[in-house]
Amino acid sequence: MKQKETIILGIETSCDDTSAAICKNDTILSNVISNQEVHNQYGGVVPELASRAHQQNIIPVVDKAIKDAGISVNNINAVAFTGGPGLIGALLVGSSFAKGFSLAKNIPLIEVDHLQAHVLAHFIKETSEWHKSPLFPFLCLLVSGGNSQIIIVEDYFNMKVIGQTIDDAAGEAYDKCAKIMGLPYPGGPVIDKFSIYGSPNAFKFSKPKVDNLNFSFSGLKTAFLYTVRDKIKEDAQFIKNNLFDLCSSIQFTINDILIEKLVIAAKSTNINRLAISGGVSANSALRSQLTEKANKLGYELFFTKPKFSTDNAAMVAIAGYFKYRKKKFAEQNCTPYARNII
Repeated sequence: MKQKETIILGIETSCDDTSAAICKNDTILSNVISNQEVHNQYGGVVPELASRAHQQNIIPVVDKAIKDAGISVNNINAVAFTGGPGLIGALLVGSSFAKGFSLAKNIPLIEVDHLQAHVLAHFIKETSEWHKSPLFPFLCLLVSGGNSQIIIVEDYFNMKVIGQTIDDAAGEAYDKCAKIMGLPYPGGPVIDKFSIYGSPNAFKFSKPKVDNLNFSFSGLKTAFLYTVRDKIKEDAQFIKNNLFDLCSSIQFTINDILIEKLVIAAKSTNINRLAISGGVSANSALRSQLTEKANKLGYELFFTKPKFSTDNAAMVAIAGYFKYRKKKFAEQNCTPYARNII
């Protein structure tokens, strides 16, 4: 029997990217992202500036997503939006637009958890190709600027966090170490780019000892700061002369911490399907190191495509589609939330 067509408009405004996407069932028709470069000069996201930029971007971004998908606004069956976690001011822009759109078109409103959406990005299909998604259950390593978690995924919306950071996230560690070296924000992609030319063993940084499956990156950031500070006392040009090696070494250490905990989780749960999500999952060295480890241990490994790894509305639209099938709709009085709920 042919599957009934369901078209979802997805909206993502949890941080500094304004994004809108259209999916038809589980296939993405468009995914538009407007970046906010205004934050680069501050070395991080400024919440008030992010909210203002979302207000300016939301209508043109949604309009472009609809046009790129080649549909009419009247074809949309439901609107999904990110409810949290994220910056409250930014989330309010997306949720308010979604509520208004839902009322105006008399269609269901669907609230999507940002972290669940990152996990469900593995189920995004594109019209031009066949796509293999992980079977349930699987373990998901979700690593981004604000989150580092290991999640058991039993079903589309049955997820359990079994490990998470107790302080900084992996993405924060990348950004802070980049700032110490005088590199621009966001620092992760720059470190990844420079690491290719350096040695991962040039400098050794002690890995934090954290119980269970949790992570900690604040101590590593401090160790990196002290190493650089002490070396500069000996050589004022230390960073310039060792930039590639510093990038490669800190990147290897951060990734090694992530992989070590994920392998422990796989062994303790006896789950050999591993999925990687979030902005940091686009890191080329992490993908390489994980692929090598998975091949060695016989694990099945899944990565989201880099364009669906960072914050985007395609993952919100897909999550919205799965919720639509279950008729999990939101009320107009639902409110955004800043902290994790899964």
